[in-house]
Amino acid sequence: MKLCMIGTGYVGLVSGACFSDLGNKVICVDKDQNKINNLKKGIIPIYEPGLDEIVKRNFRNKRLSFSSDLNNSIKKSDIIFICVGTPTKKRSSESDLSYVMNVANSVSKLIKTYKIIITKSTVPVTTGDYIEKIISKKVSKKLFDVVSNPEFLREGEAIRDFMYPDRIVVGAMSNKAKKVLKNLYLPLISKGSKYLETSRRSAELIKYASNSFLATKITFINEISNLCEKIGVDVEDISIGIGLDKRIGERFLRAGPAYGGSCFPKDTKAIVNTADKYKSNLSVIKSVIKSNEQRNFLLISKIKSILKNKINRKKITFLGVTFKANTDDMRDSPSLRLIPSLIKKGAFINYYEPTGEKEIFSKLKNVTFSSSINEAIKFSDLIVIHTEWNEFKSINFKINSKNKKLIIYDLRNLYSPSVMKERGLKYFGIGR
Repeated sequence: MKLCMIGTGYVGLVSGACFSDLGNKVICVDKDQNKINNLKKGIIPIYEPGLDEIVKRNFRNKRLSFSSDLNNSIKKSDIIFICVGTPTKKRSSESDLSYVMNVANSVSKLIKTYKIIITKSTVPVTTGDYIEKIISKKVSKKLFDVVSNPEFLREGEAIRDFMYPDRIVVGAMSNKAKKVLKNLYLPLISKGSKYLETSRRSAELIKYASNSFLATKITFINEISNLCEKIGVDVEDISIGIGLDKRIGERFLRAGPAYGGSCFPKDTKAIVNTADKYKSNLSVIKSVIKSNEQRNFLLISKIKSILKNKINRKKITFLGVTFKANTDDMRDSPSLRLIPSLIKKGAFINYYEPTGEKEIFSKLKNVTFSSSINEAIKFSDLIVIHTEWNEFKSINFKINSKNKKLIIYDLRNLYSPSVMKERGLKYFGIGR
């Protein structure tokens, strides 16, 4: 099939590359000409394991192409995917749909033959209705269908999630669109992926409800970890114990910092905003948002306690600053709140991040970047293990540190407290 992905961010690029790997002819479109030029050269704008190989292979085989020409790209394609950002509006919990609506307006001027327009972007319920209204002002309804097909890609595992999805959700209103979409996803369905056809509004809500539930699981185990610290039990035991219950499941039950990333903070706020518009009280999700926001304050208090309220002029090293491992995504990462808060208290911050130095921290005073783990920890008073990168799981702190009073605060519970004690290290974990 001939596909057009509008937007070459995380969703658009990963989905476009994977669709091309399934044998489709895919054009990825972006108005940023520099980005397009780099993609043609094999320069990938995001860090995602395995993505560069898939992009280069399918570009070489002419199944995947990149363009800034929206008009020509739509003309050549049968299915149009909208994959642009839907960030939260400033000083609001409402999703900013301006990018989506701009695309809808542009597409409405270019449709001459039947097209299926699909929202891959995470959008509030009824967005598909608005897109349909915009396009129908200039195009006969016989020439297009608007479909919701939410993505469920985890950063760091996106390729696997696309090729072996738990489920494929398609919200379509016409049998014609349903037939085309089922055919598009047939290679994945034949491998055993569950395929769910719903109404368009249902598909839109499924995405928000899914992310809100996962955010709830994370927040729940984080609150349980607070209780564990008070009563002297290990939250890891609790996570395993409740995760073995098939009704609950083990995933997303790892205690740690506040949840972050491009989805959970934005989507929990968006679904609450939608509920408020319809006068429906999502009190559980509101509590989750509040608890998650308080998480950063709690961690700062813990650091103060670990350092006996002597943060001023202390050298604190962060290992990892992205919101999770195997991605370079900084969006709503806990480090964006933790590091500035510690600086205000007089700390000197050093960090090592496998995906490189971050521009946002280069603008802050008393923040330095180290190019290696050994360099980062050498003269530290406190090491904060912020992100669960594999290379952080077997560090010899004793040898590499020059500070005999080194303290480790492990926000990901990568190490065993008993082993660290045996090594003569002062160690603190989460919920331990």
